[in-house]
Amino acid sequence: MPLNAAQKRFLRSKAHHLKPVVMVGQHGLNENVLNELDIALDAHELIKVRFVDDKERRRELAAEAAEAAGKGDGQGY
Repeated sequence: MPLNAAQKRFLRSKAHHLKPVVMVGQHGLNENVLNELDIALDAHELIKVRFVDDKERRRELAAEAAEAAGKGDGQGY
């Protein structure tokens, strides 16, 4: 179920002080990144992901990561 605007704002405010746990680099969402994402989500309820390269594609990559993880809609960054 997609998050509404108020829920996204709430989660963004909670994640504001967090440091990125997973970084997506030049190779995009490869298997290693997705494994680290799963590990981080198991260890923490809320994580921050940083997109080092492909900043113009970060919304698309965030949606792909959320779909692969099965958690959320990837729009709450």
